[in-house]
Parts: sequence; C-alpha cells; structure tokens
Amino acid sequence: MSQGANSLVREARDEGQFLLATLPPSKRHIRLALGIIVALVFTFFVMAPFGKIKLPQLGAFYPVLLTVEITNDIITSALLFSQFFVVGRTALFVLAMTYLFTGFMMIPFMLTFPGAFSPTGLLGAQVQSAAYIAFLYRAGASLGVIAYALLKDVGSPTDIISRRSPSVVIIWSIAVVIAIVCGLTWFIIAEDTLLPAMLIDNVRVNPVVLAGSGVILVSLNVIAIALLWRRGRSVLDLWILVMCCAWLLTPAMSGWFAGGRYSLGWYGARCYEAIAAVVVLLALLSETTALYAKLARSVARERGARTARQMTGDAVSASIAHEIRQPLAGIKASANAALRWIDRAAPNLDAAKTAINRILADGHRADEVIENIRALFKQAAPTSTSIDVNELVRRVLTTVDADLRAQGVAVSTELSERLPPLAANQTQLEEVFLNLITNAIEAMDSVADRDRLLCIRSDLIQESSTILVTVEDTGTGIDGKDKERMFEPFFTTKSEGTGIGLFICRAIVESHGGNLHAFANKPHGMIFHVALPNSSS
Repeated sequence: MSQGANSLVREARDEGQFLLATLPPSKRHIRLALGIIVALVFTFFVMAPFGKIKLPQLGAFYPVLLTVEITNDIITSALLFSQFFVVGRTALFVLAMTYLFTGFMMIPFMLTFPGAFSPTGLLGAQVQSAAYIAFLYRAGASLGVIAYALLKDVGSPTDIISRRSPSVVIIWSIAVVIAIVCGLTWFIIAEDTLLPAMLIDNVRVNPVVLAGSGVILVSLNVIAIALLWRRGRSVLDLWILVMCCAWLLTPAMSGWFAGGRYSLGWYGARCYEAIAAVVVLLALLSETTALYAKLARSVARERGARTARQMTGDAVSASIAHEIRQPLAGIKASANAALRWIDRAAPNLDAAKTAINRILADGHRADEVIENIRALFKQAAPTSTSIDVNELVRRVLTTVDADLRAQGVAVSTELSERLPPLAANQTQLEEVFLNLITNAIEAMDSVADRDRLLCIRSDLIQESSTILVTVEDTGTGIDGKDKERMFEPFFTTKSEGTGIGLFICRAIVESHGGNLHAFANKPHGMIFHVALPNSSS
C-alpha cells in the first residue's frame, strides 16, 4: 500500500518535489536537453555559411510565427503563475512576468513589422521601430531569466504579493506589463530619431549598430546561462538553460551571418526563437501531465489504503475479541458450574455464591466491553450494487496504465462477455483487483530475461453460477514454503511491504461469499483466482 494522496499533496506543498520548478532533473531530462542543444548547434554551423542567401519575402511568415509565440508565452506565463501560487517563490513570479512581458511585447512588434500588415507597419511605425521593439523584448527576456536565477533561493514572495489573492495578483501583473509595453512602444515610435540607426531600410541592416546590439544580447544570455548552470537545480532550470542556448545563437544567425532580413539566416533565427519558446511550454505541459497521473494513481491507492485500514481494524478487533472471549467463556462456565455444585452440596454457603456471582458478572461485563471496542473498529455493512466485473477490471487497468508502460509490461485480457451483473461492493472489489495487479507489476520489476506479461481472464462457471477472474504474471513468483503463508496478516516478502494486502483481499472476497487462491504459474510467476458467487442468479 502507498502512503497515499494526502502524503503526496503534503510533499508537493512543503517540498515541491512534484513540481517542475523544484523537481530535480533525471538522467532522461539531461540527455534530452543535451540532445536538443547539440541539434541546435549542429544546425547553426550547417546554416551559417549559407546565411546570406536571399529568400522570397513571405509576408505571412512573421504574423503566423509570432501568433504562435505570443500564445505560447502567455500560456507558459499562466502555468508559471500556477506553480508560483503552489510553492510561493519570488523567482517563479519574476519568470512568469517575464514571459508575460515577451508575449505582450511581441504584439506591437508584429503590428509594426514592415510587410506584415502594411508595407511600413502599423501604429505609425518608423524604419527602426520593429527592430528596437524586438531588441527590447529579447533583452527583457534575458534580464528576466537573470533575475529568476538570482532570486532562486528567495523562498517567500513580498508581503504585497503574499497578501493578495491569486486573481488580484494576475490582474495587477497584466496591468503593469501592459503599461510597460505601451510606454516602451510609444517611446520607440515617437522618439525614433533619437535611436542609433539599426537598419538602413526595411531590408538592409547597419552592421555596426547591429553588431553592438548583438553583443549586448549575447552577453546577457551568457550571464543567464552561467547563473543557471551554477544555481540551477530543477527541471525548469534545465529547460530554460536550453532556451537560453537557442537565444545565444539567434543574434549571430539573424545579424552577423544573415546580412539583412529575408535571408536564410534570418528565417533560421526566427525558427530558433520559436523552438526556444516552445521547448519550455512542452516541458511544463509534459511534467504537469505526469503530476496529474501520479495524483490520480495516489488517490486510487489512498482509497484502497483507507478501505484496507478499516478492514484491518475490524480484523484485528475480531481477532482480539476471539482470543479474549475464550478465557472469559471459561471463567463464566467455571462460575456456573461452581454455583451448581454449591447448590447441591452446601446450599448455605451464601458468601461463596456471592463471590462467584461477582466473577460471573465481571465476565459478562468484560464481554460487553470487548464487543463495544470491536464496534468502534467495525465497518458498516458494505453497500452492494450491481456491477460489471469486466468494466471494473478495465477501470483498474486504466488506473495503473502509467505503471504498466513504465515497467514495460504487456497486458493480455480475455474477458468473457457472458458474465452476468454481480451484486457486490464496487470499492472493495476494485481494491482487490488493484492490489493483485499492482503486486503482479511489482513482481515483474526485476525480470530482464523474458517478456513481462500480465494476463487477466474472466469467465462464468455455469455449474455453480460463479464468476471467476484470473490474474497471471510472469514475475519472480514465490517460494513453496512461503506460498502457504502469503495470505497471513503481516507476512510479506517485500522489503517495504506491510503484509496486509493479500490478507485484506482474501477478507474482502470471503465477505462476498467467494474465495481467493494462489497457484504457481509455469514456468514463471503466479496465478490468482478470484471466485465470486452470483447470488442473484
């Protein structure tokens, strides 16, 4: 049995071990990130010699690409805000604001870019407007990542943020970012003549100014990469590092090796930016989906653990009652016999009779106390409903689907369609099949020399109107000397097992009038038979 969803949620809240912002990267994450970086660097060196090759001017290219990037950055910002509200780290708030800023800043960039919506751009754009807006949002993105890296160890947000509700924080964040974006856009368009000429016209660039702006962007990205390399400890840090590596190549690709707009290098740099933006969002979505899967499995196991605890309490109280009632019964029987002998032999021994009556009364009172204790633990009579056993098995397989795929277990089902509805407690039977299937998966964890196969069958035994469900695995099996004890309470062969899983399963099945048996599967593994009588037939 697992610790359950309460433990998982507590760990996620206190330690953040299930959030992308605090989860340490695995070897798989590191290999994938290095693979992407190597692919980007390889593509850069392949394209660099051909960067100045002129290509057709595609008017719809930038609007389409920027729409994707704007949507991507706003969604990423929303996901980062959600993680900030879980772990409450200022660095995450800064990073979410950074993505919000770049997403909104791309809107005036797209509107002022010449050739996107008009030959010279909208909003009264000048020749330099789009170029400087692009420079500002790229520099702002790098500065935001630097601030994120520097604030990683600052655990608590400021009092102003922490006292506000999430919706208020988001509204104010959007308002502040919009104000900054509008102010910068107005300044660049209105004061165009005050800025050094980055472009000669809508196509040709000023190499000196462009080189200077490129050096600034590269320097900021180098600082961001160095800080993330030194201070980064999470999966989020790793993917932001990949994004910064892509940003590092963008100025060289779009400026130094491109020679102007609408060249191979310029188009390639735009694709680099898109890849850099999308990679973090994909990582966030992937890890969030994995977290939801873990939570779903934990909730199912917590429900099973709760049922197991209830039934264990009932079983323990019943065992205590059984063991103590035997000597109490002997006390009462002896007292009754003594009273009969005294009545026959010495009717005048009133004092002896009084003492023995007290013994008898104490025995009855102790019996009542034990019954009251058992009633505290005893579960209410289970509610029976009409269930489809095949559908129940399929639902359990869906619950453990992630575990099956992670362990490389192939599933074969042979479910008879002639099974009648079964009157039983759905939650309890679901716990039985979940426990048996989970045990089978764990039994195959160390198997490396043969296929890992889980086979589940269901059938109807006409003679006894019994529904039979078989769970087979090709795991390590169990020794013959242990097979006789496997259903005993607190007996386990697992290093971290509790020894009550199979005991509870048998108790549940027997409470439904059925039986649970285990057999060795030839040549490897175990077979469990769950026989459930169909009392309605």
